[in-house]
Amino acid sequence: MPTGIITGASRGLGLALARTLARHGWGLVLDARGAADLERVARELGAITEVVAVTGDVSEAWHRGALVEAAGDQIDLLVNNASVLGPSPQPALSHYPLGELERVYRVNVIAPVALTQMVLPRMPDGGCIVNVTSDAAVQPYDGWGGYGSSKAALEQVSAILAAEQPALRVYAVDPGDMRTRMHQEAFPGEDISDRPPPEESVPGLVALIEGTLASGRYRARELPDRDADAVRA
Repeated sequence: MPTGIITGASRGLGLALARTLARHGWGLVLDARGAADLERVARELGAITEVVAVTGDVSEAWHRGALVEAAGDQIDLLVNNASVLGPSPQPALSHYPLGELERVYRVNVIAPVALTQMVLPRMPDGGCIVNVTSDAAVQPYDGWGGYGSSKAALEQVSAILAAEQPALRVYAVDPGDMRTRMHQEAFPGEDISDRPPPEESVPGLVALIEGTLASGRYRARELPDRDADAVRA
């Protein structure tokens, strides 16, 4: 049974991906800050596959160590999905609280790098690292200086890691706009019901995780649905 770590797995994209990978026979180590929500997910998916839930904050070294130890000697997949938006409403860079900016970078950039460093010695050739990014990493949206620049840094981290680790598959993946709590926080008071649910971004992620595409940056919704292709075949 292949084993994967998914951070930020109690809701949104992380939960949607965990549900699909559980059905595909993956053993999962799941992380989130909210213990109650994470335990509910673990009970649900534990009926399908082997699941370990580890509550904590990925910006803390002890928690990252607990995730890696829970995954065991071989880790086939790491999905760095956990992230923070920063202040809401999002401030212009001219007024961005520097303490908040440091927090955004600790969670969105430093934590994925640190967790990756711990996972690499346990990841076999052909293993997969997925760093969830955003179009805000490449588009200069007003007010997105903190979150967007952190995701831009994560994308460059992904590209360099891919160059340094040619035996692995390293992906920076833009899932697109989604109807999630974080997206709602980015647009306080606005109706985001027209955004698609995170489940619509999962087939593309699975195509990368279980496929053979080269390392690089991808948009999840532009990738094929492997399950749908199997049904058509």
